Amino acid sequence: MKTAIFRKEHFNAAHRLHNPKWSSKKNQEVFGKCNNENYHGHNYDLIVKLEGPIDPDTGYVYDMKLLKDLIREYVTDRFDHKNLNLDTDEFKTLNPTAENIAVVIWNILREKIEKKYDLTVRLYETERNFVEYSGN
Repeated sequence: MKTAIFRKEHFNAAHRLHNPKWSSKKNQEVFGKCNNENYHGHNYDLIVKLEGPIDPDTGYVYDMKLLKDLIREYVTDRFDHKNLNLDTDEFKTLNPTAENIAVVIWNILREKIEKKYDLTVRLYETERNFVEYSGN
């Protein structure tokens, strides 16, 4: 029997969507306002989902404080109030789309959370635009 738990966090970050292989014109056509040379920002909402069995001794699937601390130490402290293109190693050469940010976050957390748990990352770039990645 698997049960899902969720932890919601928040961070603010700036980015620019840009492909250096393309001309300025093509970047503007594909990415529009998101290609602003001076960057732009989002208030990201992050939801981390873990699925696994309920431990009979604790009654937990996973300790929520531990999950909160992992997300804070390895994700929000790393990306909050940063320019993703300029201030982070992860996006020096990777276009910081919501899709790529979600995959990067999943990879970071996957290294820290035992494989017996199914991990899903949902990232809201705006309240209407969000992506989800579960490593598949």
